[in-house]
Amino acid sequence: MFESVGALAASPWIYVLVALSVLLDVFLPVLPSGVLVIMAATAAAAGCGAAGDDVSAYAPSVLGLTLCATTASVLGDLALYRLARRGGERLDRAIARSRRLTTATERLGLALSRGGGALVVLARFAPAGRSAVSLIAGAAHRRVRDFLPWSALAGLSWATYSVALGYFGAQWLGATWLATGVSVLALFGAGGVAGFLMRRGPEARASEAG
Repeated sequence: MFESVGALAASPWIYVLVALSVLLDVFLPVLPSGVLVIMAATAAAAGCGAAGDDVSAYAPSVLGLTLCATTASVLGDLALYRLARRGGERLDRAIARSRRLTTATERLGLALSRGGGALVVLARFAPAGRSAVSLIAGAAHRRVRDFLPWSALAGLSWATYSVALGYFGAQWLGATWLATGVSVLALFGAGGVAGFLMRRGPEARASEAG
């Protein structure tokens, strides 16, 4: 059932595909980068075929996939951050016209200045959260030294979680579409929880202030 995925994962090009998907995900959040990472990790756990298969020697390693996804995630964040930072007055005016973006910019800036960059890590799991945080951090002209460490931690956390889902899913349920489906649902579930917590923060503070 995983023959096609296994054949792809048996090629060194799987690292290139994963890197490109995760890198471009920050610009196109609709890209299924998380699903691809999970499928690659699942195929890696299965050894890309029976022992002794010629292609098994090229199976990606769990560590390799994690480092590849983490590096691509950080580079993508920095690319969007730099673009937003150079956006100039036009971007500033666009943000100023949006109350939500203005509030988000102020909140993120305050969090980063106080060392509370855990928000960046949380946003990495939320749908389009990575894109929003990178854009806002750049537009708000936050210092790269305030943003980069949290971006790296966010990328590592997300990559480790995604690879672990694919790997252990295959270990427990076998290299089947059921294992992949359960792992993908777990990834989406984490995204839903992260999105809820990000929305909950401002609402909780507003209720406390009232």
